[in-house]
Amino acid sequence: MDVAAVTGLVEHVARTVVAPRFRDLVAGEVREKSPGDLVTVVDTEAEAALTAGLQAIAPGVPVVGEEATAERPELLDLLADAPRAWVVDPLDGTQAFVDGSPDHAVMVALVEHGECVAGWICLPEHGETYVAERGSGAFRNGERLTRAAAPADPASLRGGLAVRYLPVALRDRLVRAAADRLPGLTVEDRLWSGFEYARLASGVHDVALYWRTWPWDHAPGAVLLRELGGSSRRLDGSDYRPGRAGEGLLLAADHGTEVLVRDLLGLT
Repeated sequence: MDVAAVTGLVEHVARTVVAPRFRDLVAGEVREKSPGDLVTVVDTEAEAALTAGLQAIAPGVPVVGEEATAERPELLDLLADAPRAWVVDPLDGTQAFVDGSPDHAVMVALVEHGECVAGWICLPEHGETYVAERGSGAFRNGERLTRAAAPADPASLRGGLAVRYLPVALRDRLVRAAADRLPGLTVEDRLWSGFEYARLASGVHDVALYWRTWPWDHAPGAVLLRELGGSSRRLDGSDYRPGRAGEGLLLAADHGTEVLVRDLLGLT
């Protein structure tokens, strides 16, 4: 796999398709594909460009794009069965993009036999590109990335709970537990995945929790976090695998932090 070629492609699409339309959308270029879930012309144009580019880099490897899967849900089956498949999120944080927030991203991942093996997260408005490959480490803008150890004191841990899609009873229990035991965790309606994984990789955050676990949202970041010693596991403790159905995902800077947070949130 030509990591540099994929990096160049992701950055090119972010620079030429996504960035020029930031805060420049006009009427008719935004619609709902489901209630509360937006798609723009930027999503579709960026996915088309990424798909064509990935097919040129690796002919014959299927591409599972977020927008293509909205039309053909059977594409998700490739992530469990195919020897190799690309995962594409052409515009992570579409709502953020529409709202004028810089916290959107262009993301790609490579999955082999159901496991995330490489990931790319480009945050064009922040001028950052994160790249990680299994066994090769993680990089930000071409420089090897390390992160400081997470604080041992639970009160010093930082992160967020994305509560929008959590079942009500679980949401209320987690919010209460976090307020009592993990005061540094904020309660957010949504956490934009690309931006959140970047904060975890950079040491700004130590923990994040999601309910929805679409592969385009989490496959790229799962590799990045793992290469930095972190973990991405479902609430039942199983490793995140993008081709396996399930809900709930706990991200942590390291195994010790994961164990501690599971205990304090009552997930054990």
